[in-house]
Amino acid sequence: MLTTLKTSYTDTRASDLAWALGREPLPALAVLDLELSGAKLQLRLLGASHQVLLEEEGRHCSETVACMPGSSTPLPLGVSKRVGEWEYEFAACVETMSQGSFAGRAQELLALVADHPNGLAGTFPGSPYAFTAMLAQRHEGQVRWRTWHAYPQEGQLVVTRTRIGARMPATL
Repeated sequence: MLTTLKTSYTDTRASDLAWALGREPLPALAVLDLELSGAKLQLRLLGASHQVLLEEEGRHCSETVACMPGSSTPLPLGVSKRVGEWEYEFAACVETMSQGSFAGRAQELLALVADHPNGLAGTFPGSPYAFTAMLAQRHEGQVRWRTWHAYPQEGQLVVTRTRIGARMPATL
């Protein structure tokens, strides 16, 4: 699903993003509710990026990646931790590219997510390539999502990957 977010575009930067686990739901500009093999997942586009809410078998988890005033937790490159009975893994990277490459990558990602049944993307007024996009799936008992946060003024794309689920047995 592709939507135009009804908010003013503010000149934020990739370096302004922060990460938080366990926050209460924040006001959303667009929401996609999904049912993935018993897991209820809500993808939420915020004025300042994204939030994912997960509920399965009475367990809950929320992930927020956004420009959060007063946050002291910058966007980490990686996190691996227990969340109740789940294993949670998060990874983020920043891709910097030329304006031409950025425009092509933005078009490609928006087309991918807009046509996907488990995808949500929102563009911000003022720039066709200022967007946040999210795509979710369930694979091998785990819920996974990817997000893309575009900052065309810097030619930067913040890419995140998350997976959460039951602890995977160790292999020998």
